[in-house]
Amino acid sequence: MAAVGSGGSPASAGPGAVSAGALEPGTATAAHRRLKYISLAVLVVQNASLILSIRYARTLPGDRFFATTAVVMAEVLKGVTCLLLLFAQKRGNVKHLVLFLHEAVLVQYVDTLKLAVPSLIYTLQNNLQYVAISNLPAATFQVTYQLKILTTALFSVLMLNRSLSRLQWASLLLLFTGVAIVQAQQAGGGGPRPLDQNPGAGLAAVVASCLSSGFAGVYFEKILKGSSGSVWLRNLQLGLFGTALGLVGLWWAEGTAVAHRGFFFGYTPAVWGVVLNQAFGGLLVAVVVKYADNILKGFATSLSIVLSTVASIRLFGFHVDPLFALGAGLVIGAVYLYSLPRGTAKAIASASASTSGPCTRQQPPGQPPPSQLSSHRGDVSTEPFLPKLLTKVKGS
Repeated sequence: MAAVGSGGSPASAGPGAVSAGALEPGTATAAHRRLKYISLAVLVVQNASLILSIRYARTLPGDRFFATTAVVMAEVLKGVTCLLLLFAQKRGNVKHLVLFLHEAVLVQYVDTLKLAVPSLIYTLQNNLQYVAISNLPAATFQVTYQLKILTTALFSVLMLNRSLSRLQWASLLLLFTGVAIVQAQQAGGGGPRPLDQNPGAGLAAVVASCLSSGFAGVYFEKILKGSSGSVWLRNLQLGLFGTALGLVGLWWAEGTAVAHRGFFFGYTPAVWGVVLNQAFGGLLVAVVVKYADNILKGFATSLSIVLSTVASIRLFGFHVDPLFALGAGLVIGAVYLYSLPRGTAKAIASASASTSGPCTRQQPPGQPPPSQLSSHRGDVSTEPFLPKLLTKVKGS
């Protein structure tokens, strides 16, 4: 697990991985392709199943569990899992693990405290997701939640001085338009809805969740630039803060009810499935996301929208009308376009420019092509977001 937690993709695994000469080129290529397909399947299933399972658990008849307790339990399980993984990295040596954690968590307390801010926001985000999914159909939430791409991009431009291509700006506009159409369909009464659901509250919760997700992800990336801590250590630190902050939120929002009815009131196998999905699904994604490029992640998001919609029709009687189909189609297209590498995006732009007129720009002699120019270390289209595999852990 150590190589998975801190390494790169198999193509750049370094000396600790299997040497290039140890495998036949065809075998290595086939193995990498197989890992990409496995990554795609895991990303699609995790993206769709978490939302569907929360929706299912929150709409079951009978006693409804406290969402704040589920958030706390997910944080506890994630923290314990990361602790066991670090224990395995230290080859079962308790003394080495204790010394390592003392150094990483207590001695370097400044780095630890920096994680309190994103942990607070992630805890808030997880609670907001329960509110949103309890008041919106799963398919509608899945489409609307893609606004996190827009918020993450905007915060990246503002906080990290990143630049977006024209195609990416166009895809963000397309994304916003698609979400607006879906919400207009929802406001227009797209099918019957239970009386205890408030679409306005659901929309407000998902927008707040997208804003918090975008800010926390970019802030997390900014403070961890150049950090040498493994993904398991960072998630353990986030889990410590998340558990403490989740308990504070539980006490503030539902403390009296939890004290009266019990922490595990309303827990059913379906609820435990949600908790386990939140706790381990994100960690699983953290492992496989290194094998998935941006196109594959965008494709996985698009497939998860389709899967959530189909499952919502079967499980919850969700009605797909032309307006929803149009909005969802625009969002799927926007996600795919935004995930294209910058070189591909420029090729598309050049192709469209050449068809509209001979206004192409000549490259100065001796200057490398634009695709070889490194305009910024944090190019949104070519560098995977560091918090991507960690924000997944916190609820995405």
